[in-house]
Amino acid sequence: MRRLRHMRPDSATPLYTSDLSVNEFLLVREAGFRPLGLVMGTSIYQVGFQLTRWGRNQELGMLSWAMYHARELAMTRMQAEADVLGADGIVAVRLNITFRAAGLADFIAVGTAVKADQPGNWRNNAGKPFTSDLSGQDFWTLLQAGHAPLGMVMGTCVYHIAHQRFWQAMRAQIGEIPQFTEALYDARELAMARMQAEAQQLQAEGIVGVKLLAPPHYWGDHITEFFAVGTAVKSLRNDHSIAKPQLVLPLMG
Repeated sequence: MRRLRHMRPDSATPLYTSDLSVNEFLLVREAGFRPLGLVMGTSIYQVGFQLTRWGRNQELGMLSWAMYHARELAMTRMQAEADVLGADGIVAVRLNITFRAAGLADFIAVGTAVKADQPGNWRNNAGKPFTSDLSGQDFWTLLQAGHAPLGMVMGTCVYHIAHQRFWQAMRAQIGEIPQFTEALYDARELAMARMQAEAQQLQAEGIVGVKLLAPPHYWGDHITEFFAVGTAVKSLRNDHSIAKPQLVLPLMG
């Protein structure tokens, strides 16, 4: 907290840090925002394990909750650092997981806190700085199109895929394996629905930059996590004026 207070724009010697590339930095400045500092949140979490029924497709609710809660803790702590800096939002957020040992995982959220040059209603309806995993280029483009980020929204589902019995495995040498198809579809659908529910809580108009990930975790071949994440957005004005794309031809020497 002491380090962050020294970085505030109203401090005696303000100094910002940022993991934005040079191009991203310039476009964020062009969009009317200035970086205040690199902010992060972390959570070392005992995820644990959950017993399953060998031959049944089912969500592992305790693991789903643990994976979501650990990420939420990291995100909330990152937002708290941005609050200390007096930021309006956080751009280029990265949310990473590293498993240290069986059941023990390190969740970390990192991004660049930014503040608008002109006062405006940039925070979300919960009064917190917005969060976005969009790059600096995408953030500039979003604002140019008359939209603004409200927050990173996410949904997760840890799911157990039923094992095949011996006679089923022998019979299904070639062809679809229905329980795998149904399990993966259900898990993706649950993750997507939970992400959309978060966006509705923020009163968003939509979600852009959605990624549907299946991170490699330690649970084995028949337990998988699907993680849906994107940036919820709102409209800034009704009369959107979007610049037409320009054709650029590279000149090869």
